[in-house]
Amino acid sequence: MEAYEADIKKSQLKRVLGKWSLTAIGIGAIIGGGIFVLTGTGAYYNAGPALALSFVIAGIACVFAALCYAEFASILPVEGSAYAYAYGTVGEIFAWIIGWGLILEYAMGSMTVAVSWSGYFGKLLKMFGMHLPDWLTTDPQTYAAAGNSGFAMNLPAFIIVLFVIGILLRGTKGAAKANNFIVLLKISAIIFVIIAGLFFINPSNWSPFIPAATTITENGISHSAYGVGGVIAGASAIFFAYVGFDAVSTQAGEAINPKKDVPFAIIASLLICTLLYILVSLVLTGMMHYTDFNPLGKYPDAIKAPVAYAFDIAGQAWAGSIITIAATVGLISVLMVMIMGQSRIFLGMSKDGLIPATFSKVNPMTGVPSKNLIIVGIVIATVASLTPINDLAHMTSFGTLFAFTMVCVAVWILRVKQPHLQRNFKVPALPLIAICGILINVYLIFNLSSEAKKYSAIWMVLGIIIYFLYSKRNSNLQKTGGFGETFKAEQEPLEEVDIDIDNKNN
Repeated sequence: MEAYEADIKKSQLKRVLGKWSLTAIGIGAIIGGGIFVLTGTGAYYNAGPALALSFVIAGIACVFAALCYAEFASILPVEGSAYAYAYGTVGEIFAWIIGWGLILEYAMGSMTVAVSWSGYFGKLLKMFGMHLPDWLTTDPQTYAAAGNSGFAMNLPAFIIVLFVIGILLRGTKGAAKANNFIVLLKISAIIFVIIAGLFFINPSNWSPFIPAATTITENGISHSAYGVGGVIAGASAIFFAYVGFDAVSTQAGEAINPKKDVPFAIIASLLICTLLYILVSLVLTGMMHYTDFNPLGKYPDAIKAPVAYAFDIAGQAWAGSIITIAATVGLISVLMVMIMGQSRIFLGMSKDGLIPATFSKVNPMTGVPSKNLIIVGIVIATVASLTPINDLAHMTSFGTLFAFTMVCVAVWILRVKQPHLQRNFKVPALPLIAICGILINVYLIFNLSSEAKKYSAIWMVLGIIIYFLYSKRNSNLQKTGGFGETFKAEQEPLEEVDIDIDNKNN
């Protein structure tokens, strides 16, 4: 593993993140993406009041993947997440496919959060008597579906992405401190939602808890909703809400003691957030009838800012104002973590020669890939301003489910190929855990909307074409043996990298 250890030591990324900062990064990505964004879309388009069951199913699916991620992170603590893990186990082309799927996951996830932030920001402006015209806060497709014509874009979504890029360009340590503060704010807000919301639940909103299966038609596209199938589809659609623990693994290259702290942060952030998701979804669907999240109905912005509107509809505008402020600030940390994760995946792929070298250029002053962040930010900002939130959420879930499936496969393969590698964390009953993770994630993929599956398939085919036309020809592995050689059978077990651990930074 000498080449691997040398790669860690010569990394230009600064190791400034302790286990609690990493856990906060995971919570920062998870809390917000599901509670502030997907509760509205999941309830209206898929599960109705049974959204809580969708979160339970998605959480169970995540447990299997999280355990596999934790074992990999204890072996291979470098930036790149599932892409890096696959590169060292199942080969370059499989790693490329996973990396291409992760691009879909993080980019679309960032866009989804940016659109939701726009909804909360619009509500924040109304608190102060200000209002932006619909054509500046709505994507062209939704704007036209409401009977309007002319130019339209979601300007707040565009601007918030560029604002977050500005924060990230200043360095990871400063961004982590800002994230820690925002995470405390968000958790406080979520606890407030759970406690305050209990007093305004209307039990009739839960009846029937699983609505009868039906068909929803919007923008000329029809899909099945509700019933048991809707609960399963809801779990698929909201799956990207759990991407936070995956985001932890993308930061391994900046962790102080990655082989111990990353597994801890992955599992801790998942357990904390799953419980909060279940409680909030029960309170929210009890306060507000799921049909009121219709983007073309009486409360068109409710699907973008579901938690705040639930308190407004309950006649508690003061509580809605508190949630609006907390969500407007809180979603910034979600966006920050997801864009940071996206840039680190590009960094790992670029270092291996699979995408242009400009994505792996790290600014020596700030310790972050500046050009990488700027390119990613411009693309995310542009697409977020022009695309409906439901389409973005479904595409993100495909990327997440696909990556989780491949991690379960790869950790099993590595356990068979390299049983003697040092593992600070080992998945218990690995064959069973891996099989369960593979089956449930693949099943959820097949329960995504037909549009999501179609567009995701096109994305993956495009990725394979790019690999053979560009990536394979420029790959370091193809030229020199590269990083993929680090997992050959004759290698010695991985030794601890000598990194000074300052516990006060944890």
